[in-house]
Amino acid sequence: MSHVQSLAGQTVLVTGASGGIGAAIVERLSAEGARPVIHYGRDKERAQALLRKLGGNGRIVQADLSSLDGAFALWRDALAAAGRIHAVVNNAGIRNEISIDADPSDWRAAWQKEFQVNFFAAADLCKEAIMYFKQQGGGRIVNMASRAGQRGYAADAMPYGATKAALINLTKSIARSFGRDGVVAVSIAPGWVRTDMAEEFVAKHGKDAVVGDIPIGEMAETAEIAELVAFLLRPSQASVNGATFDVNGGSYIR
Repeated sequence: MSHVQSLAGQTVLVTGASGGIGAAIVERLSAEGARPVIHYGRDKERAQALLRKLGGNGRIVQADLSSLDGAFALWRDALAAAGRIHAVVNNAGIRNEISIDADPSDWRAAWQKEFQVNFFAAADLCKEAIMYFKQQGGGRIVNMASRAGQRGYAADAMPYGATKAALINLTKSIARSFGRDGVVAVSIAPGWVRTDMAEEFVAKHGKDAVVGDIPIGEMAETAEIAELVAFLLRPSQASVNGATFDVNGGSYIR
């Protein structure tokens, strides 16, 4: 697939890049001329396979975003590996289930872990990126939120929705506060996307449990998300600053 080389010369750090959506984003960015920095947490083999698929166009950086210093270590290592970073895509995320009748310590642990990976690590990376981008005359941040952050979420996964709502609000604050410094920040809020996680859910609960409330009747493809990310990283797109892009087939309101 050939694309206009609209991102030629840009180095883009993508977190959680060995997984379904992350890998699709990395492939699309590379196809449009960018050089990806591929972050992974545990799956080194998938990250290496992805880099081979790109013909070696990129860098690989490992970091544990569930640790308190994870995002800061990632930024340091990514900058050292790449030499220059033009944009960050905060794509890494986890989704755990915890019931309201859970033991208080388990409940607290679930919320803490989910916020650490989905929100605090992203906020830390945004902090480092903004300070750096201000020195460089600008840069871009794309935060992968969720439909869950827009309309609430299932009873057993409330922490997930809350982290994504916080991420959307953080993105808007960055856009308002640092737009004059050339920092463009946007959120993408997908509904169900066809990934391994989604396919497992379908196998367990049936397809209608996923697409029943999606007017177009289908999940989004990872390539759709990746194409949108690439578009939002184009230098020509400045006024998208602060926007949240719903990619949910019309299922925003249940």
